[in-house]
Amino acid sequence: MKVTVIGGGSTYTPELVSGFLARADSLPVSELWLVDIAPERLATVGGFAQRMVTAQGAPFAVRLSTDQQAALAGARYVITQLRVGGMGARREDEYLGKRHGLIGQETTGVGGMAKALRTIPVMLDVARDMRKVAPGALLVNFANPSGLITEALTRYVPEVPVVGLCNVPINAKMEMLKGLEMRRGQHFEPQTARLDTLGLNHLSWHRGFTLEGEDVWPEVLDAFLSELWEQEQPDWDPQTIAALGMIPNYYLQYYYATEDKLAAQQDWPPSRAEQVMAIERKLLEDYADTTLDTPPAELMQRGGAYYATAATQLLTAHHNDLGEVHVVNVRHGGVIDGWPADWVLEMPCRVTREGVEPLPAPPLPMVCFGLLAAVKSYEILTANAATHGDRRAAYQALLSHPLGPSAENVGAVLTDLLKTHAAYLPQFGN
Repeated sequence: MKVTVIGGGSTYTPELVSGFLARADSLPVSELWLVDIAPERLATVGGFAQRMVTAQGAPFAVRLSTDQQAALAGARYVITQLRVGGMGARREDEYLGKRHGLIGQETTGVGGMAKALRTIPVMLDVARDMRKVAPGALLVNFANPSGLITEALTRYVPEVPVVGLCNVPINAKMEMLKGLEMRRGQHFEPQTARLDTLGLNHLSWHRGFTLEGEDVWPEVLDAFLSELWEQEQPDWDPQTIAALGMIPNYYLQYYYATEDKLAAQQDWPPSRAEQVMAIERKLLEDYADTTLDTPPAELMQRGGAYYATAATQLLTAHHNDLGEVHVVNVRHGGVIDGWPADWVLEMPCRVTREGVEPLPAPPLPMVCFGLLAAVKSYEILTANAATHGDRRAAYQALLSHPLGPSAENVGAVLTDLLKTHAAYLPQFGN
């Protein structure tokens, strides 16, 4: 079994390698190909990955390549974790929002749109190469904004099966599970727990939790609310959570507490990108140490908790026909009554050898749907703009986003965005 990772020079890669090593008995990978456009970085990260695998008895080979088509040829699974423009472009995304009085964030608002415009054309090229040299391979996309990119891939290269993945749902599941274990004084296996989540990537609501078949959502929600009421400065307004009866994805703070997030930006630098750049410098120094063959502690500061678990367990469930339920991003195909069938949603899906099947579920209440529909409109417009270099669609995308600029400022923000990232947006004729 050949697995190819596009963006193999990412500092996340060693965690992913750890996931494959932990599942070597159930996921029989023979070759793990790491692909990157930055040869020196690939050599540093890839060399460390090779040492990690050698130290564990070399259950599979790690190959390094800058040739995308050669690395994709014959792959069974393809994982994408690329970042067009690197961390410097992420920093530009954050400050793009800040200088226009908007949220500056890499996946949400104008920063997320800038990242999507840069990333979607590259991802479409990956999918088209897969169509040629790895037909039938499953594309697992981690590149942000994951749901929006999955939307674009599903619309414009529909022949390639794709699933969008994010570590937020599995983080939420594990936090809820830990809380239950503490309250009940016993251990539960993660596979016996099931999280009910629905929405879009970074715009979803957790609304149910079962443990060994028992509905424990009332207990989970009550405990969450109790903690909020006890805190002096809680992350969420307890009255809002009580009114929703759900626990929002962390990224909904940008919508529910916009003024607080804007105020926090006034303390930059450092922005989150600048913090991560410092972490990455240290990680790359560690990876270059030829005596190191286990991931350093600093990797957990990078922000990818359970990343490896989410990715490698999904592949394991698919390869072994396990029928497990995973929260992922796919086109729902009409299983959510009343919602457009062609929308990509983040939702529970059953994973078998046949594919990733979205499970029927009731729609979200009206209090959520209006926001979700507005952001989905933005996603569809952005996918169109990125694919076709359509400035009008890009303008409409900014106009439709709930965190976007006011109508009279859309033109200025779009001009700034296209100028800032001109080197990575050739489709707009820059």
